[in-house]
Amino acid sequence: MISSMPLNKEQLQDFLDLKYKTYNSTSFIESDPISVPHLFSKKEDIEISAFLSATIAWGQRITIIKNATKLMQLMDNNPHDFIMNANKKDLKSFENFIHRTFNGTDIIFFIESLQNIYKNHGGLQKVFTSKQKTNYCLHSIMNFRNIFYSIPYPQRTNKHVSNPSENSSSKRLCMYLRWMVRNDKKGVDFGIWQNTFSSSELMCPLDVHSGNVARKLGLLNRTQNDWKAVTELTENLRKFDANDPVKYDFALFGLGVFENF
Repeated sequence: MISSMPLNKEQLQDFLDLKYKTYNSTSFIESDPISVPHLFSKKEDIEISAFLSATIAWGQRITIIKNATKLMQLMDNNPHDFIMNANKKDLKSFENFIHRTFNGTDIIFFIESLQNIYKNHGGLQKVFTSKQKTNYCLHSIMNFRNIFYSIPYPQRTNKHVSNPSENSSSKRLCMYLRWMVRNDKKGVDFGIWQNTFSSSELMCPLDVHSGNVARKLGLLNRTQNDWKAVTELTENLRKFDANDPVKYDFALFGLGVFENF
C-alpha cells in the first residue's frame, strides 16, 4: 500500500514500475477489449479487429468485449477478408448492431471507410504514418482521420473518431496506437507497427480512471481530460522512461479500475 505522504521522484517511479509489472501481463488480457484482437494472428486481422474494438471501448468492459466479438462474428471471424470483399448485401447484417451511441449506420460506414483505406491507401498502418517530426502522435491521428472521412459519410459518424486538434483526449485512438506500436515482449500489446512509429512518440490514453490516479500522484495538474492534459501527463511520464512512457498506462489504469486508488 502506498503511503499517504508525498513521494519523491524515485519513490514514485518505483511505485509506478511495480504496478506496471503487475498489470502488464497476459492475465490482464481476458478482461480487457484487447482480448478480441488477440483472437487473431494475421497482421491485418489484428489491426482491424483492434481498431473496431478500441472504437467501441467505452462503458462496461464485459459489454465492450461482447459487442466487439459480435462484430467479428458478423465478419465471419475473418475481418481483413471481409473488409476487402464486402458488398452492400453483406453489410445489411450490421444494420441492427448497437453499442451505446454507436449503431448500424456507424459500423456500416466504418467498414466502407476501412475498405477504402485497404484498397486505396495501403492499410491502417500506412494512414497512421505521418511525415511530421514533432507531435507525431497527434499528426498521425489527424492523417488517419482525414483519410477516414475522405469518402462521403453520415454526419453522425463524425463523433466516433475523436479529433485531438480540437483538444479531444482521443483516448481510444491513443490506446489503439499503444496496442499496435508497443512491443515489450510481455504478450499484451502487439507491437506490429514498429517500422513507422516509435514507442517514445506514443501519448498516454487518458480517461476518468487514469486521470484521477494521475492527479492523486501529482502527475497531472490540469483538471480537464483533454489533449492538453494528455500532453502534460505524457511529458511527466517521459521523465521516468523517455523511450516508453505509455507503459505506465497499465499502472494508472490498473490502480484506478482494479484498486479504486
